[in-house]
Amino acid sequence: MKKILLLLCLTGIFASGIFAQDDDMKKWMDYMTPAKEHQGLAKLNGDWTYTSKMWTDPSTEPQTSSGTAKFEMLLGNRYSQMKVFGKMMGMDFEGIGVTGYDNAAKKYYSTWVDNFGTGIMLMEGVYDEASKKFVYTGKFNDPMTGGVSTMKETIKIIDDNTFDMEMFSVVEGKDVKNMEMHCTRK
Repeated sequence: MKKILLLLCLTGIFASGIFAQDDDMKKWMDYMTPAKEHQGLAKLNGDWTYTSKMWTDPSTEPQTSSGTAKFEMLLGNRYSQMKVFGKMMGMDFEGIGVTGYDNAAKKYYSTWVDNFGTGIMLMEGVYDEASKKFVYTGKFNDPMTGGVSTMKETIKIIDDNTFDMEMFSVVEGKDVKNMEMHCTRK
């Protein structure tokens, strides 16, 4: 008897439109359906090589390294995952980034984790048509200062087989370049 009453109550709730009207369902379907921005992310799918330069102090020579990256789309072409393997500062380096476009927020979101730390960097960004770059900003717990630092990242797609990435610390409102990568499709 309790099951029948529960079923009748749930049927009444759905019928009254509390959960989902047709208009609400359309909004949710639009939100969950991969868009042209997701198709753009999928263009990076495949295997890549990279060379990078990293500065610990902008007045010194950069440290150089190289490695490989693999991009693939996840969860029905909604998110792009990048896995990176290489050397940095003479040590094995590996990292994983996941980037997606949020149809509701109209922004890109990116996470980054690697074996050179234990934190998760979260950035949000947009595609800047004028500069032909993705521009992301975000914050992370900075072990050097013990506080929270702001980062900026740009990704310029040169062509179907080449892109460049730059990473900056934002110090007193100014961008200080920490790293640059040049990536080429294998």
